[in-house]
Amino acid sequence: MKYCLTLSFLISFILGDAQVWQHLTNPSAAEIRKNFRLPPLQYAQTMDFGLGDNLVKDRIAKDIDSVFKQGIRVISIEGNYNSPYPYLSAGYMEGVQMVVSELKKHGMHLWIIDEGKYPSGFAGGLISQKAPEYRMQGIVVAARIRLKDGEAIHDRQLAPEILSAVAENMLTHECKILDIGSGKLDWPATAGEWTITLVDHRFKTSVTRAANNPTHGKDTVNSLIDYLNPAATRKFMEFTHEQYKKYVGDEFGKTILGFRGDEPEYNFTPWTPRLLEVFKEKKGYDIKPYLAAFFSQHITDEQMAAKADFWDVWSDMFRDNFFKVQADWCEANKMEYMVHVNHEEKLMDLARSEGDYFKTMRYVQVPGVDAIWHQIWYDNVADFPKLASSAAHMYGRPRSLSESFAAYTPAPTVDDARWVVNEQMVRGINLFEWMHWGSKYIQDQSFPALSAYVNRATWLLANGRPTAKVAVYCPTESMWFGYKPADSSLRKISRQLLEHQIDFDYIDRQGITSVFTLTRGGFTNASGQLYTTILIPAVQVLYEDVVILLKDFTRQGGKVMFMGALPTMLAKTNFLKWKEMPSAQWASKENFETVGDAFFQSLPHDVLLNKPNTQIKYVHRALQDAELYFFFNESDQQVALMPTVEGWGKASFWDADTGMESAATGTTTSNGGRMVVPMSMPPFGTKFLLIEKNQEVTTVSNKDE
Repeated sequence: MKYCLTLSFLISFILGDAQVWQHLTNPSAAEIRKNFRLPPLQYAQTMDFGLGDNLVKDRIAKDIDSVFKQGIRVISIEGNYNSPYPYLSAGYMEGVQMVVSELKKHGMHLWIIDEGKYPSGFAGGLISQKAPEYRMQGIVVAARIRLKDGEAIHDRQLAPEILSAVAENMLTHECKILDIGSGKLDWPATAGEWTITLVDHRFKTSVTRAANNPTHGKDTVNSLIDYLNPAATRKFMEFTHEQYKKYVGDEFGKTILGFRGDEPEYNFTPWTPRLLEVFKEKKGYDIKPYLAAFFSQHITDEQMAAKADFWDVWSDMFRDNFFKVQADWCEANKMEYMVHVNHEEKLMDLARSEGDYFKTMRYVQVPGVDAIWHQIWYDNVADFPKLASSAAHMYGRPRSLSESFAAYTPAPTVDDARWVVNEQMVRGINLFEWMHWGSKYIQDQSFPALSAYVNRATWLLANGRPTAKVAVYCPTESMWFGYKPADSSLRKISRQLLEHQIDFDYIDRQGITSVFTLTRGGFTNASGQLYTTILIPAVQVLYEDVVILLKDFTRQGGKVMFMGALPTMLAKTNFLKWKEMPSAQWASKENFETVGDAFFQSLPHDVLLNKPNTQIKYVHRALQDAELYFFFNESDQQVALMPTVEGWGKASFWDADTGMESAATGTTTSNGGRMVVPMSMPPFGTKFLLIEKNQEVTTVSNKDE
């Protein structure tokens, strides 16, 4: 795997289109050492910078100079309120040219936020104004007809837009699909209190917040595009990406690093003209009769299975027709596409609004999350940033994004921001977008030191190869069925692993069936990382292709552990024709509610503490000739540690605050190519540890550095 990655990079370099920051790297310790103090600026953190009333030359020059003096080397621009020029107009784009010119003077870089506010996909209102045929569409309730005991309907003509009908007994909760193939509704005199629901499809949009909106509020005046239609995505990009290319395209891949998307989502049931056709191709049956049942209070098991199939299909279309189209365009223009979706901290909600996190990120060069309103805080330690880092690891991407701090109340201090950033870095995030230029913590005199620290730290964490051997299956399919234990058990298992210093990645069906390579010992992902153990939280359903490959995985020496309720359903091509899950004798069973320390000690681990401490977290990356560890003490208590770590050689601590390194003293060897490295962790403190292989080990006194 390493050889293939290196060969691919060399070919790209020879052809003249390679940029190191866009690729997985495998540097030596010596190469890392050369750039530690001043890392390449393409790796630097970015900061949101709105273009509003500041969109005049003198103000832009002054602001960019102030940004530079505050230690910021990359900015992300977005259309803001009160601009003298409408978003995406010629005047606005000429302002962007001025921004790029000023950035070049300072050797700075730029990410372009692809919308004038959010979510991505309405082009500042141009979709509604100039291309209304590409507006977002949804399936909605057209009518609810309530019938009393014995009331009948005969030959009621239905509008041609009506897709489906269902009758629901409000007393017995019976829910049955009605045949409206004739274009008419017939309902016999039937005992009970019934509600007939009719659904159709209409233009309908999730809410948007637009820079051009004088109310500065969220509303539906400016429609998003139909995310499931690639022509709509291309039309959006015609108004946005192509305009930027026209004005500043000569800096694509140079000053301009790429485009950043923000929270594309559906807050209703999606529709697109080809949906029924695509569904039948993928699932082998007609979904149309089932659609009205999705709006029933008492949906049957069969109808729920059809709904899960529907979510599976539209999330495929979302991936291929929105995210992939933009990622391909950015790649063709020597740039990156980075984006985060919505509700990453609430996977049940994400499954409803995005379909599937790992599908959305399949082709994205920089997968992301956001932490903008206290999803992460001292009293709310959260593991969801691992979604983005896991996607990057699975799909062979070097970096993962967190948009952070926009709506924190109270606003963070610089020290608060450092803690939140460390909490995410130790879960694999290595690119931050600071929100935003007007924020008090960014204006603070101590912010430049934080910026320098994070730039060094994330550059270290963007190099080499991730090493976690444990994978946790993300059971999105069960969430489509509304199975809440899939989410709650996933979150608890994640917390338990990290509190026992077991690093892991989330994986999914896509990874197992179409990304990973199965070899003796386990699955290898696109980053060259080997998973030897897979934990499956409480699940209701699994696909048969996943089960087949998991069984092969165990035959090759891997271990699969069901940590909660075993699946009762096994699906082949669709959920509607599921069959019972056979006994899984090839896997072990554990109860995530009751497992103890011995269980976690049995899992693959590359860090073992001398005494338990749930507040110490770490991440580990492998370099060409060294092992790199990042430790974080999430607590406000001083901690003395004697961790045994994987790797043997010359050990040193790298200080990301100063860019200096110092020898680790008091180290001792351990069994199996491991060593014990004493360290003292101050409250909320971090340490980078580098172990250089084949270098002479100097054992000094049993004293911390």
